[in-house]
This record gives sequence, C-alpha cells and structure tokens, in this order.
Amino acid sequence: MQVHLSNGLPTMAIVGLADKAVGESRECVRAALSSLGLALPAKRIVVNLSPADIGKEGAHFDLLPPLSACEALEVTVIHSIIGKVPKGGLCQKCPFREPHHFASMAALVRGGQKAMPGEILPAHNGVLFLDELAEFNRVAIDSLKQPLETGEFIIARAFLNQI
Repeated sequence: MQVHLSNGLPTMAIVGLADKAVGESRECVRAALSSLGLALPAKRIVVNLSPADIGKEGAHFDLLPPLSACEALEVTVIHSIIGKVPKGGLCQKCPFREPHHFASMAALVRGGQKAMPGEILPAHNGVLFLDELAEFNRVAIDSLKQPLETGEFIIARAFLNQI
C-alpha cells in the first residue's frame, strides 16, 4: 500500500481495483480518527492498494508478501507458545489477528501471573487488525503504543516471595 499527500481539494481516493466495501473504508478511517480527537490533513490523499492489477474486495487487506523461511520460523515459535501450530508444522501464511473491539488491555498485550501473550504477539510478521478502532477501550489502544514505537514486546511476570 502506498499513500500520497498533495496540495489540492481535501479528499481521499482509494485506487488499485478496490470494490465498494473497500472504498467505504475511508469513512471508517475518518470516524475513528475523529473519535480520537484527530483529523485527516486538509490535503488530497491518494491510497494505492497493491498489487494494482488484482481486484480488492471485502473488508480485509491482501497480506503485506509470503513469509521468508526465517519469518516462518519466528511465527511458528510464537504460535507454538499459544498452542496454535498448523498441521503441517510450519506457519506459512502471514498471521492475521482480529480481536473484538471489546477486547481489554490484557487481551491485547497479556502478561500477568501465567505470562501468556495477548493478541499483539501472535500478529508478529503479520497484521493486528483493529476493526472499529474508535470502539476499543482507550487504555487498550494506549497499551499498544510502546510496542509499536520500539518494535519490542516484553511479557512481564510478577514473582511473590513467600516466607
């Protein structure tokens, strides 16, 4: 996907053989940003969905190329932790995680006493799709900020000393 901002009448165009459902996503983006107190820039925005010669339909995106051998191994290791290794043994597809908008901070990032990963870790090398972003709890969204900024996700576990 490529995005280009230029001077001109403020508008957003989605190109790349997008059907009506994909084209309507621009209104969802505006609504989500508005709910967060943000706005699109007053510029002409063109979003190019690639590959341009393949039609895009439905409310999902094509997944960002196939996993390399190293990426497939990383994804498989992560999925083995949560007990979701495919029958073939090695994860070949980019992960696509789509938590419900009622998902809590714990469901997204996890940690805690048993230190299991939430939704963010199994989305490694893939997509964490937050549909209806404006409906997510603000604390849950804020919990994703640090991993997205640093590129690291740390699962912490508290240990209690017993005497």
